[in-house]
Amino acid sequence: MSTQSVCVQDIDDISASVLVLPKKLKEDAKLNKLLLKIKTILGAHHVVLILPHESEAKVLNATQTTIQDIACDVQLFQHLNQLHHHNQSVLDEKKAEYLQYRVYIEQYFGAVNRLVAFALCDDVLDCMAHICVFDQNHHPFDSDLTALVLELCSDYSEHIGLQQKHDELTYNHEQIVALNFSQTKFLQIIAHDLRAPFHGILGFSEVLAEELESLDTSSIQNISSYLNDTAKATYHLLENLLNWAMAEGGRFACHPVRFDLKQTSQIVSNVLSSLAYSKNIELVDTIPQGTYVYADLNMVTSILQNLVSNALKFTPQDGSGKVLISVKQIERFMALSISDTGLGMNEIQQSRIFERNIKTTLKGTNGEKGTGLGLVLCKRFADLNQGQITVQSKEGQGTTFTVQLPIDELSVSKAPTEVFVQA
Repeated sequence: MSTQSVCVQDIDDISASVLVLPKKLKEDAKLNKLLLKIKTILGAHHVVLILPHESEAKVLNATQTTIQDIACDVQLFQHLNQLHHHNQSVLDEKKAEYLQYRVYIEQYFGAVNRLVAFALCDDVLDCMAHICVFDQNHHPFDSDLTALVLELCSDYSEHIGLQQKHDELTYNHEQIVALNFSQTKFLQIIAHDLRAPFHGILGFSEVLAEELESLDTSSIQNISSYLNDTAKATYHLLENLLNWAMAEGGRFACHPVRFDLKQTSQIVSNVLSSLAYSKNIELVDTIPQGTYVYADLNMVTSILQNLVSNALKFTPQDGSGKVLISVKQIERFMALSISDTGLGMNEIQQSRIFERNIKTTLKGTNGEKGTGLGLVLCKRFADLNQGQITVQSKEGQGTTFTVQLPIDELSVSKAPTEVFVQA
């Protein structure tokens, strides 16, 4: 069974279900056979099936072998339900409600001389449908044959109940699988977003552990400051990710707000500054204060975190490397760009960069391994925020990723529709 990343609003929703008859009754072979058997067994001219909230009844007459639709009042089922109670499996001329029941049937389906009705009930005795059998014959229906029809109706009700319980269990299983899938993705997001800052923390802590005696006081102070700043920024990022995951319960739900993009770029720059320093790469954030977008802050933070860490990963460590975070307004959208002077990509790599089935990635300039997850998430989050992500690159000349985001609520309805590959 294939799984899909569907949104589960609440775990309690998984157990919510209502037992109803199948919607496509015309395609239900068992129902057609049931009505035909009833007509044959009782020797009646008309068999009518009345369903709740339907403006048409399903009818078999004397000359037909297929179900026909006959118009009726949408309240007819309710009227009959008030007369034919769930504790009366069969309604015939012996019941006090018989004459009133007959009046309702004659109103829509013609003259009646004899009539018997059966209630299809579920396992909690709620009526799912009424089956009414009638014609203009003056002889009462045989009681033994009526009992046989009642048994057939009971078997069909049990079949419907079992089928729908099976469908509910299948649906619930798929929902739980999808929920687990989404929760696993959240764990992958957290792990992926924390990997880059830990490279810097581990690198500098290794210097302190192995080369402490060769360092002067100023160097120790600088390294300690970098470790402290990076640890604080990483903790702040982790806290945001965990709060996001707990608040959403494992869903990829987008909650757009208007916020300053500088707030996000500053967080990411602080988190990744030690990694950039350790690789001797210049990390420059040129986004000015007051650059507002209308998007989910956590998703945009994750996009920027992934793109900047990727840029650092593939930029040379010879001192000439540079990663630039910039922005410019294009009509009602902010184009957030992350450019590097790194390895670059060929046209084939660019065309497949957002495909989620690409599991292997190139190693970074310091031998870093990738998961193949980051850019897929960037694409997914950009789509959820009514934006788009594009890439421009040349081998040996670097790469630029650009993410367009709406600047306000009015821009959402005018969001660009062009996408690369559905994530």
